[in-house]
Amino acid sequence: MTGWVLHVDLDQFIAAVEVLRRPELRGQPVVVGGDGDPAKRGVVATASYEARAFGVHSGLPLRTAARRCPDCVFLAVDRPAYEAASDDVMMALRSLGAVTEVMGWDEAFLAVDTEDPEAFAGQIQEQIRDATQLDCTVGIGENRLQAKLATGFGKPAGIYRLTGQNWYEVLGEQPTSALWGIGAKTAAKLAELGITTVNQLATADVAAVAARFGPTTGPWLVLTARGIGSDEVSAEPYLPRSRSREVTFQQDVTDWDQVRAEILRIAGQVTLDVLAEQRHAVRIVVKVRYRPFFTSTHGVPLDHPSSERSVIEQAALAALEKFTDRRPVRLLGVRAEFAAAEP
Repeated sequence: MTGWVLHVDLDQFIAAVEVLRRPELRGQPVVVGGDGDPAKRGVVATASYEARAFGVHSGLPLRTAARRCPDCVFLAVDRPAYEAASDDVMMALRSLGAVTEVMGWDEAFLAVDTEDPEAFAGQIQEQIRDATQLDCTVGIGENRLQAKLATGFGKPAGIYRLTGQNWYEVLGEQPTSALWGIGAKTAAKLAELGITTVNQLATADVAAVAARFGPTTGPWLVLTARGIGSDEVSAEPYLPRSRSREVTFQQDVTDWDQVRAEILRIAGQVTLDVLAEQRHAVRIVVKVRYRPFFTSTHGVPLDHPSSERSVIEQAALAALEKFTDRRPVRLLGVRAEFAAAEP
């Protein structure tokens, strides 16, 4: 028997849950975000494939989404409904008997010993569909990295195997940003070294990359480009890395005293979320989105892990003071980050 890592990713999860509740919307462009009113400020949480065809995607302002797709159906975010659907999906996955690691609402890794991973992937799709009527894509790999990237090639509702055997054939000429964990900023820094493709990064001089990115990140980048990653899948309960709240103002806030008051209010809400987790925060991050749509973040570490409201509030204010720009503010957010592992 051969050990495989499978990555399960629910297709257009939030939009799909909404369509299940409103079958008449099937086949229509659906956008979920804010309170569902595109005339108000807010961003897209998710968009159906039909809406994505018009250039609508997560994080896009609702007003921009409405301009790109005037016929889109806009719906308000309903977090409890998505959490309930996610619980049903994960229960269906665990019923298959494989080690299952939940990664969030709509994705999970499974460790499977089988000679036919495609057949097992088909069982996963059938089990989830029978339990929830939702579709998923399953990526198959020798490790988590390969399986995660494989789902992108299998969407929608497909099965795709990505291993060391076909890694360079599939990804070799892709930009470095195609790799899991490499964002636009890292890709830009790699480009400064003359590294723009996965092949180039895989064959790059490790010492040169380490000199630019550090002794830990540099070698990791090269190993990632070679398709090398962890194959460990844990059945330990999923623990979120952070808890956050944010608010989009319908009118820009220009008074910085009001900004401080809002940060304190949001920090109080985040404190309740931290207490509900029964964990301690170690770092507090504040997000500010200025008019028209420029976003910046600053964070501060706590002197010691804490879930006390006064500590979180003061840390949020300290992070806010790192912002020197006093332009009109359209969005504020506070995020409490937890330690990587707690005893």
